[in-house]
Amino acid sequence: MFKWPNGARAAVSLSFDDARPSQVDLGVPILNAHGVRATFYVSPPNIAQRRPQWQDALAAGHEIGNHTLSHPCTGNFPWSRANALEDYTLERMEQELIAANQFIDQTLGVTPRTFAYPCGQKFVGRGEAAQSYVPLVAKHFLAGRGFKDESVHDPLAGDLAQVMGIDGDDQSFDRLTVWIDQAVQAGGWLVFAMHDVGDFPRQAIHPDVLEAVCRYCTRPANGIWMDTVATVAAYIVRGQT
Repeated sequence: MFKWPNGARAAVSLSFDDARPSQVDLGVPILNAHGVRATFYVSPPNIAQRRPQWQDALAAGHEIGNHTLSHPCTGNFPWSRANALEDYTLERMEQELIAANQFIDQTLGVTPRTFAYPCGQKFVGRGEAAQSYVPLVAKHFLAGRGFKDESVHDPLAGDLAQVMGIDGDDQSFDRLTVWIDQAVQAGGWLVFAMHDVGDFPRQAIHPDVLEAVCRYCTRPANGIWMDTVATVAAYIVRGQT
């Protein structure tokens, strides 16, 4: 099994997408109270609205990651039809990645080291012309996180450009601990992917659940190392060389 630092039996990373206001309003204070550093895959227009709070999150040790400039997903979603991945080329996607990095650097003074695929989708184009943009993510980032995947990430066999991302939204604490305990049993890396923090109808983790996850994962007896996606990915790279 992979050797995690300080005798840990597994790694857990908490990640949040889109830079939604509830993340800095409710999420960051909970994380800070438990000494947990998380990764935030931000949408540039949203960080501009709460720039001081995002700067405070950075100062507290949280990671800011790339989530593209305009969040393109499949045109099967009506809200993405005018910005559909089916209409993208690899060149256009690479421009998205670079432009988002530049905006984040200009706004917050940090260049993202990891990436989260919007909607977890990894192809541009359509039909026989469809192409994976995973190689672009591997070129520009230390790691790329998926979404709604079905397995804990294996640090020995998995591709860091396609880190498994487990949906942490709209779940009870008991449901999330099933994943956490599975990671410990496998000696793997569990990356939760979430959106809002609060009592929202969908795509949210309840503050009580987030707090319970932080308490559970930071309990020494459980043998879990919690850190940002970039920090864990960098450790895996060192362990593989």
